[in-house]
Amino acid sequence: MTTTAVPAEPVPMRVSYRDRLRRLVSPMLFMTPAGVLTVAFFFLPVIILFGISLTNLSSSTGFKNYEWVGFENYVKIVQNPLTKLNLIATIKYVSLTLVFFNIGMALVVALLSTHISRRAGFVYRALWLLPRLTPSVVYIMMWKFIGADSPYGIMNQHVLEPLGLSTANWVAARPWLFVILTNGFIGASFGMIIFTSAIESIPRDYMIAAQVDGCNAWQRIRHVILPMMRWPLLFVVTYQTLSLLTSFEQIYLLTDGAGGTEVWALWAYHRALNNYWGNFQWGFGAALAMVLVAIGIVASVVYMRFFQFNALVQEPKIEAM
Repeated sequence: MTTTAVPAEPVPMRVSYRDRLRRLVSPMLFMTPAGVLTVAFFFLPVIILFGISLTNLSSSTGFKNYEWVGFENYVKIVQNPLTKLNLIATIKYVSLTLVFFNIGMALVVALLSTHISRRAGFVYRALWLLPRLTPSVVYIMMWKFIGADSPYGIMNQHVLEPLGLSTANWVAARPWLFVILTNGFIGASFGMIIFTSAIESIPRDYMIAAQVDGCNAWQRIRHVILPMMRWPLLFVVTYQTLSLLTSFEQIYLLTDGAGGTEVWALWAYHRALNNYWGNFQWGFGAALAMVLVAIGIVASVVYMRFFQFNALVQEPKIEAM
C-alpha cells in the first residue's frame, strides 16, 4: 500500500516593518517632484484666485484698500444679464469646435494618414501642424484677409466674384463660422498627433485577423481601432474641453467678442484686465474664472465616468495555468 505525501501549506512570509515602510515611502519619493509642482503651480493659484474672488479688489481700490465681500461677486454673476448670453456662447464654442474639429477632424485625419504610405502620411500630418506652428497674430491676419470685403478678401476676389455671387465682409457677417474654423484647425492638429500614435501602437495581428474574418474598413475602425483608443480619447476629450473653456486668444484677435462671440474666458479677461472704462475689476474677474474652474472639474468627472476610468486603471488579470 502506497501513501501519497500531502504537500505542506506554504508558510506566509513575514514582511518586516522596514520593508513595509520602504514600499510606502519609495513611491512617494518618486511622486514628490510632480506633487510639489502640481501644488505650487495648479493648486495654490486656484486657492489664491478663490480668495481674490471674495473681495472687491479692483484698480479703483488698489491693492491695499480692498474689502472682503464674501460671495457678492458670484451673486453679481447670477444677476448679470450677460451671464446667460456668454454661457450659451461658451457652450456653443466648446461643443462645436470639440466635436467637429478637435475630435472629429483629428480622428479622420489620423485614420486617413495611417492608411496610406508612411511618407505621404507624414507629409499630410505635417501640413495639419502648420496652423499650430504659425504665430497667432499672423494666423488670424491670414483668416481676416481670407474673409475681408472686396477687393482685398481672397474669398471674395478669387471665388465669389468670378462666380457672380454677392460679396461681404465675412468675418463680420459670419463671426461664429470663422471663430470655429480658426480654433478648430489648431485643435485638430493636437488630437491628430495623439490619435495617430494610438493607431500606430495597435498590434498588426489584430488588424490582420480582422481582415481575415472579412471585416471591411468601417468594421475595423468600429470594432478594433476605436475600442482600443479609450485612453487617448479620454485624454484628448478632457484636455481639449479644458483648453477650449479657458482659451480666448484667437477670438480676441479675430472679433474681440463682437457678433455674440464673447465667451466666458474672454468676458473674464475684459472685466479683469482689459476694458473700455479702464476699471479693472480683479475680484469680479476672479469669480468668473472660478466658475470656469468648477465647470472644468465637473466636465472632467463626467468624462471619466463616461469612459469608465476606474476600469481603465485596473491592473490586468493574469490567469495562472
